[in-house]
Formats: sequence, C-alpha cells, structure tokens
Amino acid sequence: MKYALIGCGRISTNHVKAVINNNLEFVAACDVVPEHIENVLSKHGLEKNASIKRYTDYKKMIEENDLELVGIATESGLHAEIALYCIEHGINVIIEKPMAMSIADANKIIELSEKKHVKVSACHQNRFNIAVQEMRKALEAGRFGKLSHGSIHVRWNRNKDYYTQAPWRGTWAQDGGALMNQCIHGIDLLRWMMGNEIDEVYGVTKQQFHDYLEAEDIGMAVVKFKNGAVATIEGTTNVYPQNLEETLYLFGEKGTVKLGGKSTNNIDVWNFADETEADQSNKGLEEQTSNVYGNGHTSLYADVIEAIQKDRQPYVDAYAGRNALELVLAIYKSQKEGRAVKLPLDDFASVDMTGEF
Repeated sequence: MKYALIGCGRISTNHVKAVINNNLEFVAACDVVPEHIENVLSKHGLEKNASIKRYTDYKKMIEENDLELVGIATESGLHAEIALYCIEHGINVIIEKPMAMSIADANKIIELSEKKHVKVSACHQNRFNIAVQEMRKALEAGRFGKLSHGSIHVRWNRNKDYYTQAPWRGTWAQDGGALMNQCIHGIDLLRWMMGNEIDEVYGVTKQQFHDYLEAEDIGMAVVKFKNGAVATIEGTTNVYPQNLEETLYLFGEKGTVKLGGKSTNNIDVWNFADETEADQSNKGLEEQTSNVYGNGHTSLYADVIEAIQKDRQPYVDAYAGRNALELVLAIYKSQKEGRAVKLPLDDFASVDMTGEF
C-alpha cells in the first residue's frame, strides 16, 4: 500500500516505525523544513533511501504520486485543511490528534470522507495499549455491572524548552493548551469507556505557570453521562519536575480498575466480583514503552490497513476523533461562559478562546 507522511516533527518517528512494522510502501515524506524529513528518516536508517521522495509542499506531493494512505502529523491547526485535501483526492488518512480544532471542521471531515468513501482514523493510539484493551474487554463483557464513576488524570510536565522548540505550541489557532494537546488521549479513553453519550460538562481551565502561552496549562472538569455515570478530568503540564502519570479509573457495581504508568500502559488495580484465574495475569501488568506515546501507532496502522482492504470502519474512526475533540471544546466553552455546557456541541472552535488568559 502506497503511503506518504505529512509533518516530520516530534511524533513522526512513531508513524515511521508503524510504516516499517506494517511493510507499507513509503513513497514520500513532506515537511516545510527539509531537515526535519532527513532527521526522522535517519532515526530509522532511511536517510539514504532515494525511493522516498521529499517534498515541502503537500499538495504537490499528492498531485505527483498515486497514494492510498497518508499520515498527517503536522501542527494541529493544519490537520483539518490537509485531511480535507487528501480526502477530496480519494486518499485514506490517519490524522494525529486532535482531528481538527473546531466542531465544524470535524463534521466536514466526516461528511466528505463518507461522500468520497475513504477511511479516516483519528490517531488515538492508546486504545491499543494492552491494559486499555483488557479494560475494554471486561467492560464489554459486562463485568463492571452498572457504572458509578470514572476519572482520568494526566499529570505531566512541559517546560519552556518544549514550547520554544515549536512556536505553534500553546497557541489557540494551531494547538490549544494542555487539554487539547497532552490530555486528549486520556479524554478519549474516558469518554469511550463510559458510554460516549454525554449530557453536560462543567469545566475550569487556568494558566498558572506558562504565561508565555495563549492557552491553559491546567484543566479540570466534571462530566455527566447519559447513562447516569459521572466522571472527572484533570489534565496539566504543571507537574514538577517531570511527567508523573496518566491514570484512568473505572468504578462499577462489580468491578474496579485503575490503569496507570506514564500513559495508561500498566494495570495498577484489577478487582472483579466474578474473579477468574485469567484475572491473575492482569494484576500488575506492565507494557514497556520507549516514550509516552506508547506502542499503539503500529497497531493503529495495522487496523487502518485492514479497514481499507476489507472496506470496514477503522477501530478508531473519525467519529471517535470528533467525540474527543468535542469534550475538550466543551470544557473550553464552559470556562469561557462560566457555566455547565450541554452536549452535543453545535459549534465551537479553539480560536473562540482567544484572549481568555
């Protein structure tokens, strides 16, 4: 399957690894800074590979090559524009999170992809973590019973060096804050596990230590789900002196699970009323990862490739991408308006937060 990558920054190495692991035909790579392309290719021993064409203009790349799948890993503010261009040209896409920066753009991506019959996957790769998959299996088997509540805590550190490395970070137009960038994976997991259907959200966001940014460095929210369960969200980049944890809790009538580690890759607590011998192997499960992005990109790519071949929806589809985005934007809107916000969100964009801090 002919593949190209657009955007060769910090996360791109995980995409390249997934491309290699899935034996895709790596046709081209694109970045406005040519050195970025060479840097990521050299990490994987591909810098001398002349068959991978290099581009600084993604439109030119798409016009000159017959592509089946494109990975989009640019700054967040460009995701929707590039995705819509690829979809318009009949190309399947994997879009790094967030899928878009507004509900309107997320809706356009969904509508156009359905019209053009192409597959769109939002890159929420943590759904493929072993620990997350085990939690999901237990949930789908009804082992939790009625859900009471859940929570996600993303307690990370991002210092000034991280933001100066890429000036688009922390801006409303291109990135958003801690919730949109760092915490959206955990927010995706929480919403997915708790039934997706949300009644209302009350959120508070603040900028405590990163006064050189436009956006928040701490966000907290209470979420009421239509199934009666409630959840809390805590997402921050203010933890001294380094990343602490990303933990997901799920509490049910007959089960309690806590996923921990740096990126929900460990099982810290696994208790069920109907305990079986098989449960023993889940207690204390730890999945080794080389960075906070985990190992999920390879699995996500494998799933999308199969979805294209078998003409089915990807496991993490465009609706999943919109759901995660909608919950972040609902928290932003709640902060801006100082009240609880009902879902679904008609329209809201990260740029609507301009001047908030």
